[in-house]
Amino acid sequence: MYQRALTGREKALGPEHTSTLGTVHNLGLLYRTQGKLAEAEAMYQRALTGSEKALGPEHTSTLATVNNLGLLYRTQGKLAEAEAMYQRALTGSEKALGPEHTSTLNTVHCLGLLYTDQGKLAEAEAMYQRALTGSEKALGPEHTSTLNTVHNLGILYTDQGKLAEAEAMYQRALTGYEKALGPEHTSTLGTVHNLGVLYTNQGKLAEAEAMYQRALTGYEKALGPEHTSTLGTVHNLGVLYTNQGKLAEAEAMYQRYRT
Repeated sequence: MYQRALTGREKALGPEHTSTLGTVHNLGLLYRTQGKLAEAEAMYQRALTGSEKALGPEHTSTLATVNNLGLLYRTQGKLAEAEAMYQRALTGSEKALGPEHTSTLNTVHCLGLLYTDQGKLAEAEAMYQRALTGSEKALGPEHTSTLNTVHNLGILYTDQGKLAEAEAMYQRALTGYEKALGPEHTSTLGTVHNLGVLYTNQGKLAEAEAMYQRALTGYEKALGPEHTSTLGTVHNLGVLYTNQGKLAEAEAMYQRYRT
């Protein structure tokens, strides 16, 4: 559909018309979703060049493409290029929309993810805290965007060894996800799984087992028995059972994971 629309708009409006460029950008989104990262990059670059020419480098449509290039570069592991895109998008969004606009806060959150990938944990925490404060104000404490930042703070605190703070974040995210999305949604289950990891690190093995079992049951239903998220939980249950001395159960999990 996008290809057909693109061909038609190029013919009717020209290759540099903003409507044409909008379709080019949407093709980039589609290709990224499909995992066609090189094709996505080509579309984003074309859209960016055209938007800069037609609308200017600081227009919100231009900045949206810049931000999406950052997402793509992060997916490709090009972390320095991703950071440059995010920083440009952030500076532009702060100027065009304000520091507390949801588009600005989305880029702030993306920078938190990127800094985590780069091991810049203090910088990541600062970005998450800013995103959290802004999201709570703009969207409310129970909005899913707010909860996503809460969940990612839980991951960050775990990486930093701040286990009590991580548990508080995960519990808040879990309560919110259960209310907003339901107990069997994959976002809810991801938090359940991460609580299992945290409880394991804290030596709370019974609580960890309960979390892993809940996550496993949910993943099997939502994603299927062979999905990577399901199998990751199977593997972690195997490790947990080994630590508990439940060797037969551990072997069953490991065998399932390997097959």
